[in-house]
Amino acid sequence: MQRLAVPVLAGLLGLGPAMAALAQQAPSPYQTRFVLEAPITLGLAGLSATGLYLVQHKRVAPAAELAALDRARVPGLDRFSAGTYSARAQATSDALCYSTLVLVPALLAFDAPVHGRYGQVAGLYLETMATTAAIFTLTVGTVYRYRPYLYGAAGGSRRSGAVAANSFFGGHVAHTATATFFAAQIFHDFNPGSRVQPYVWGAAAAVPVVVAYFRIKAGKHFLTDNLVGYAVGATVGVLVPRLHRTAAGYDGAALPPQHFADALIGCAVGATAGVAVLHFYKKLHGKDLSLTPIQGLNVNGYAYGGVRLTRPL
Repeated sequence: MQRLAVPVLAGLLGLGPAMAALAQQAPSPYQTRFVLEAPITLGLAGLSATGLYLVQHKRVAPAAELAALDRARVPGLDRFSAGTYSARAQATSDALCYSTLVLVPALLAFDAPVHGRYGQVAGLYLETMATTAAIFTLTVGTVYRYRPYLYGAAGGSRRSGAVAANSFFGGHVAHTATATFFAAQIFHDFNPGSRVQPYVWGAAAAVPVVVAYFRIKAGKHFLTDNLVGYAVGATVGVLVPRLHRTAAGYDGAALPPQHFADALIGCAVGATAGVAVLHFYKKLHGKDLSLTPIQGLNVNGYAYGGVRLTRPL
């Protein structure tokens, strides 16, 4: 993803000053007021702080209670991940989530129509992320659900402490989905009719799927935790910008509004692609599968190279 972003950013940086000047004069599809948005954002931050306080003071489960956890009592949809644990998968999910939260506002800054209104968009981004953070922290601070790795023997020091009961709901997925769907909605509104909208929405849908996969593999969340996190994040990421749209920024002539079909198709394709890639990744990293690089010359004297997928009989 980072390799793909480099040429995209290079192309955007190559836009002439005339385009930047034009972007500065372009009307914004959103209406915001600092005297209103600032208190709302600060209030949401206060709710997040309250949620964090509740998380830090959650009841710590005794060892006997953890020892009595039974994988068979986990709902069938989630049972496949009970007892899993991977520190590497956790580190990967952390890197994907946190890099997304930073890359989203950085990439939006280079979108020419957004550039002239970046202060407004940055404020909306903070408000949107604060909304998800408030919902997440207040929920995880009051809901007790043991993480999947507690149903196995792994986890080490993470088996004790209040965070062990923070499975519901998936915060990494929620925050990632909020950021990506926010970016897609901003691009959608600042670039109406753009042919790349389905791809933008597809990327927005796919990235949280990848994060969800690694959170499950890490044993941090069950599937249903991530499904709820995805729904919360995507809803907030789209809804907050839409609530700030002006009448001029809403294309009432489009049915569905603002080419919603493009967004829907993009999300469906992106989510499907994300699941397919992860399925292939899982297969390649299974116990019986391995990849081996190959190279040589064919009968016509031409060089070839590639990889060989092998499986022992």
